[in-house]
Amino acid sequence: MKLINFFFIIFITFPSTIKADLDEELSLELKKGGKLIFIRHAYAPGGGDPENFDINNCDTQRNLSEEGREQAKKIGNFFKENDIPIFKVYSSEWCRCKETAELAFTNFETKDFLNSFFTAKFAENRDKQMLDLKNYVEKFKGNKNIIFVTHYVVISEALDYAPSSGEIVISDKNFDKIDSIEINF
Repeated sequence: MKLINFFFIIFITFPSTIKADLDEELSLELKKGGKLIFIRHAYAPGGGDPENFDINNCDTQRNLSEEGREQAKKIGNFFKENDIPIFKVYSSEWCRCKETAELAFTNFETKDFLNSFFTAKFAENRDKQMLDLKNYVEKFKGNKNIIFVTHYVVISEALDYAPSSGEIVISDKNFDKIDSIEINF
């Protein structure tokens, strides 16, 4: 019986060892640089935006909750603690993305190609935004990582992947997904 218990303990701890190794490998890959790092904005309860949405007025938008703000800080801590080299941080012009970028990284610039096109009001922008994103990446010659704080629809369209709020999704410059990291709040 003691032998069975021993093997059971080994068995239940084995998957966490594998996960730790994967995290270390991913961390090393990120330290090499040259990756596209997409971050879906931190937790903002609800979906889409209110009908009275105004890009210049955060009061009209769906915004981060307190949990989302904590999640954004944890995202920033992940990059600091793992000493991941960053060329620049770019954000959507939506307030929930800008707040995520500010809380996580402090310094960022906005790019309209990262804006949401979830609602019918912005759906016509999808093709141009995706083309502008791909053109930007194609012209980028640096060897550090680029961070894009954006929306579910942009990440889904660019990488064919459905991210959770605050999820970090890593790809190469060909938009091939390498891995993802979920940061919980």
